[in-house]
Amino acid sequence: MRKLVIILLLMATICCCTEKAEKQAGGLSVALPFEKFPRKYTCDGDNISPPVEIDGVSKKARTMAIIMDDPDAHYFTHWIVWNIPANVSLIPENIPAEPVVSEPINAVQGVNDFKSIGYGGPCPPFGIHKYRIQVYVLDTYLSLKPGSTKKELENAMKGHILQHAVVMAEYSR
Repeated sequence: MRKLVIILLLMATICCCTEKAEKQAGGLSVALPFEKFPRKYTCDGDNISPPVEIDGVSKKARTMAIIMDDPDAHYFTHWIVWNIPANVSLIPENIPAEPVVSEPINAVQGVNDFKSIGYGGPCPPFGIHKYRIQVYVLDTYLSLKPGSTKKELENAMKGHILQHAVVMAEYSR
């Protein structure tokens, strides 16, 4: 009996740890390899951007954009990035905090609400916060200068969004 309980606990742990947070919309699928941010993607760790998996991008797409924010903190912006080529299916972790990125993917980044370029990880003052990563599939290349704000990105995307999907994950300190 004890062996059965241990096996069941191990199976539950494996299932829980390999589960992906995912949301689909209009054929677009966006996923993270976690439901709770591992420390390395937060201000308490290495503060590097997480990997984001993208599938089902429209054949009409030219580029993609990502906005990560915290709805629990009045939509505090953690990351904005655009002009990601439409054929990219994985945004790898640790995108450099540079205005224009050419490796490991091509992209342009804006300023987050920490007042810096690139990714700024979850850093809630207290309690559990949910973080929203939105992927926008666009029919155009955006002529938006590096270091632009979320509002400027949202305005530039108007009329160009082909698909949109959201994935959420949480973090608590």
